[in-house]
Amino acid sequence: MNEYRTTTPRTSAIGRSAGSDFTELARTIRELGLLRRRHGYYWTKILGLPVILGVTLAAFALIGETWWQLFTAAFLGILFTQIAFLGHDAAHRQIFTSGKWNDWISLILGDLLVGMSYGWWQHKHTRHHARPNTMGADPDIELPVIVVAPGGAPSRYPALAWVRAHQGLFFFPILLLEGLSLHASGVREVFSRGKLARRWVEIVFLTVRLAGLPALVFLTLSPGIGFAFLGVQLGVFGFCMGMSFAPNHKGMPILPENARIDFLRRQVTTSRNVVGTRLLDVAMGGLNYQIEHHLFPSMPRPHLRRAAPIVSAYCREHGVPYTQTGLFASYAIVVRYINRVGLGERDVFTCPLVDQRIRPPMPDAAAG
Repeated sequence: MNEYRTTTPRTSAIGRSAGSDFTELARTIRELGLLRRRHGYYWTKILGLPVILGVTLAAFALIGETWWQLFTAAFLGILFTQIAFLGHDAAHRQIFTSGKWNDWISLILGDLLVGMSYGWWQHKHTRHHARPNTMGADPDIELPVIVVAPGGAPSRYPALAWVRAHQGLFFFPILLLEGLSLHASGVREVFSRGKLARRWVEIVFLTVRLAGLPALVFLTLSPGIGFAFLGVQLGVFGFCMGMSFAPNHKGMPILPENARIDFLRRQVTTSRNVVGTRLLDVAMGGLNYQIEHHLFPSMPRPHLRRAAPIVSAYCREHGVPYTQTGLFASYAIVVRYINRVGLGERDVFTCPLVDQRIRPPMPDAAAG
């Protein structure tokens, strides 16, 4: 299903008071039991994924020197992505009622098994959830290489201007470096002077993971194959992570920092769902239900699919644009959007509902 669909708001509902809209939706979701913990589902993953990782590493050591190990590297990249998704769920308190249990699961999965700093991710991701796609507030639209926020002037340098005008085409190859970037950001965070809970736990876990895997690789493989192995593993991991996060917000409305818009509309109008099969749900770690995840961050992943039609119908009834599209269509939207931003266009995407709520009304010409 590759269609791009946004539910059309009813004009009579746009002016309605929005103060209780989310409260009413939250009550419905809670009464349907969609916020209840799924301990069996998560314990299966908590125990199963590390076992699969251990078996994979053991098989890697037994197989030894061969270029076929690059397939093992690719599998590890996919496996680390799935473990990172599970750590993401724990960080959002989806797994346990206890905050400490969720924190320690996130530390073990994120720092020790994947090599990502939980403290760094938590700080960054909390800011993103609080004000998604908001200028000056959402770190996910402040990327170091790709320009994703409109309003900047085109570069005066022809080569750079050409690259930015076609940056959508470079976006996906750049994702091959995302794994390396995630590791580097975590290391930088744990050795920074800022406040960080459990700093020494993170330092120990990251050291074991980031030194341990390369050591195992070079004890098993020759330098040439070893470097190729690490390159494939990092590239697949970064690409899978980036491909899961890219369709969720890019190309959706970007709000000014001083935008005044209620929680329901802020979260829904800046997010996009990607519809597909249950296999897609697994591949994207449930992040394809981005709207439901932003409205209910602690909702267990298995319930997101059930919640989506309920939230969609509710948004349609209350005049809130609810956007969903197919996987490949979402990537096409991202590429077109990023290219237009690279050309320096300022209004690359406008939403009538957002415009009405964050822009002052035009003066009445007759009154003038």
